This record gives sequence, structure tokens and C-alpha cells, in this order.
Amino acid sequence: MTHVVDEVPLTLDGAPPKTLGVLDQGALWANLGVSLLGFSGALILIDPLGGAPLSLVAALAAAVVGSLIGTAMVGLSAIPGTQTGRPAMVLLRGLFGAKMSYVPSVLNIVQMLGWGAFELWVIAKAATAIFGDVPYQVWVVAAGVLTTALAVWPLGSIRLLRRYVTAGVIVSLIWFTVSFLGEAPTYTGGSWTAFAPAVDYVIALSVSWVPMAADFARHSRSSRAAFTGVVGGYTVAQVACLALGVYAVAIAGAQSVKADGMAVFQPFVAAPLGALFFGILVLRETDQSFANVYSTTVSLQNLWPKVDRRVVSTAIGVLTTAIALVVDVTSYGAFLGVIGAVFVPMFAVLAVDYFVLGGAARWNTDEDAPSRWLMLVPWALGFAAYWFTTSTPTVAGWDAFWAGARDAVGFTRETWMNGALGGALVAALVTLLIGALTGARRRSAAR
Repeated sequence: MTHVVDEVPLTLDGAPPKTLGVLDQGALWANLGVSLLGFSGALILIDPLGGAPLSLVAALAAAVVGSLIGTAMVGLSAIPGTQTGRPAMVLLRGLFGAKMSYVPSVLNIVQMLGWGAFELWVIAKAATAIFGDVPYQVWVVAAGVLTTALAVWPLGSIRLLRRYVTAGVIVSLIWFTVSFLGEAPTYTGGSWTAFAPAVDYVIALSVSWVPMAADFARHSRSSRAAFTGVVGGYTVAQVACLALGVYAVAIAGAQSVKADGMAVFQPFVAAPLGALFFGILVLRETDQSFANVYSTTVSLQNLWPKVDRRVVSTAIGVLTTAIALVVDVTSYGAFLGVIGAVFVPMFAVLAVDYFVLGGAARWNTDEDAPSRWLMLVPWALGFAAYWFTTSTPTVAGWDAFWAGARDAVGFTRETWMNGALGGALVAALVTLLIGALTGARRRSAAR
């Protein structure tokens, strides 16, 4: 009798089981698309520039457009993982070479630790909105323990989400939608002025998953299942989540949410049976922290392929919990901007090289894969283009530097420009140019 492996191998050497169908992938990404951080970040969607709020139609349109663009990027980044069976950071060996892939791996480890801590923080804050007598630290530790356990058994956790959690999340979202539509004040005023930075923000919410999509897609039964699960599940869930967040902000009051981001949770708890259904969403949030801890683990395995992932996941879970106990999340929007600027152009370079320039046929993910220094050029130029074209504020000194750079070269940033699209477009075009030049050189040498 043949033994069927149904869990992730302990080291990078093991063959990944292909056990996840489209329903598994769709449930996973739908659950990841529903985020308590999405509720608390709805104020950024409504007023990304801090003084030019969007109309309701503009805010919802930005949610849809940004989600579709961002999830398409995530879905495409998942396909190479399915086809090669390799996690995301190991895939970058084919793009940059084995040693150079360590740089984005370290960046991803840093951002995943940050995201994991954010998630534990928001879980604890949301739980205290329901059970105010229980200290914040207790919820952080409890969420950290559950997160670590899920990360140790990742494929089992995904199956658990599909069978038991997703239905509860759907019912909860419908319940709050009906409740908020009857309670929210009429949303009037606003304009389309800040539409581009709002789309930037929503894209950043989505593409923050680009560096980890292949970590789960490598266990998918087909590329179609992986892509459909990502785009379908995540887009619908994120748009619903952001729309609910907009109405929650309207009920709680924008000024109250601006003063305390966690005030956006009060309408959920105050709704009929709100504590019950909001509790389901709070418990479900651990899939976000689990995904971050697990992807941190497989990113570290790109550096140390022989290490047992269970040991690493446990250590990362403990570290993430410790960070969450002292983390400052006031720079959440800025954090998203930096993530987008790093990984959006990197994705564009990978997508063009893999899908357009024939990289799929020669993708080398071995531990001795040669360095490809030229691929740093489009990534760097795409990174710069992101900051030249984005209008989303991040950190004052950093924004001032790029404002000076724009002035120095005489570049005028128009209101319709979008950082994520600008960075991706420049990175893709430069990659195509490099591919054309190197291809012509190879043909000349052959003749």
C-alpha cells in the first residue's frame, strides 16, 4: 500500500505534496482577504491623502480596481510555484541566482515578521473590544500559540479552514452587512481626487502576498486552481471587507477612528449578536498570522535548506509574539507603501522573465544557480519609478527625498499616476529590453 504524504516536507529537499484543489485555494485566499486590518485601514482607503476624502462610489471603485490589479499579480506569482514545486523565495534563485536570492529573502523575512506582529496585535485589540477585562498581553500570547500550531501543520490548517471556518466567515460578513446597511448614516460628499493613491493602497494590501503566494501554490493540483483560488477568493473577500470597513468608519465616526484606529471595531461588537459573529472573525484572523509565520519559515529555508521547518516555525512564532507585545503599528500605511515599492517591481521582473522571455523552460532553482546581476537593474529602476509616481504619503523624510529627486530631473507627478502600476510598468519594460539585447547577443554569438 502506497503511503500518501499529506503534509509539507520537513526540509526543502522533500517533494511537495499536490493536495490542494481550487476549493482549498479559494477558501484559503478568501479567508486571507477578510482582515481586521482591512476594517481598521478603511479610513486610509476613504482618505489616503488626509484631507481629500473620496466619495462612496470612488472609494468602492478603488477597492474593486485595486483588488483586481493586486490579486492578478498575486495569482500570476503563484503559477511558477505550482509548476516548479518551489516556494517563493527559492523561485527567486531562478531570477537572481542562488546567492543573490538571499537579499529578497531577508527582506521578506523582515516584512513577514512585521506582518505577523501586526496580525497578533490586531487580534488582541479586537478581542479586548469583546472581552475588555482580559489583558491585551493574554490575547497576544494565546493568538501566538494558536498561530504557531497552525504553522507547524500548514496543509492540515488549510483543510481545516475550508471545512469549518469559511462558512462561519461568510455568515458573519452577511450578518454585519445587513446590520450596517440599516444603521450607517448616509455617506455624502467627497470626490475622485485621491482615487489613484486609494488604488495604490488597495494594491499594496493585495501585493503584500506576492512574496508568499508560491509557498502555498506549490501544493496546488494545477496552475488554474492556484490562480482561480487567489483571484476569485481574495478579490471578493477583500472588496467585501473594505466595504464593511467603510460603513463601520461611517458609524463610528471618522474622527473617532482617526484618533483610535480600534474604534472601528465598536460597531461590529455593538451590532445584534455582534460579539458572537465578530468573535468568529477575530478567531479567523489567526490564518493571517499563521500564513506569515509559515512563509517566514520557508523563506529561511532558502538560506538553510536542511533545517527542520517545525523548529523554525516554533522559533518564529515565539519571536513574532514577542514583537507583538511591544510593536507600534501607527505606521501601518507607510509599511504597506514600502512593501509595494519593493515587491511590485520584483514581481514584474519575474513575470516577464518567466512567462514572456521563456524563463519557465530554464528556471534554475538549485543551490548553485549562477548569479544574474542584470536582473537587479529592472528591479532597481522599477523601485525608483514607484516612488516617482506614487502619491501615497509614507515617511516624511523618505517622501521628501523622492520629491527632491523628482524636482532634480524635472519630473512632474500627475494626480492620475499610480505607484504600483508605474513601478511594475518600468520594471517590465526594462526586463523586456534586457531580454531583447541578451537574446540578440546570443544569436550573434551562435552565428
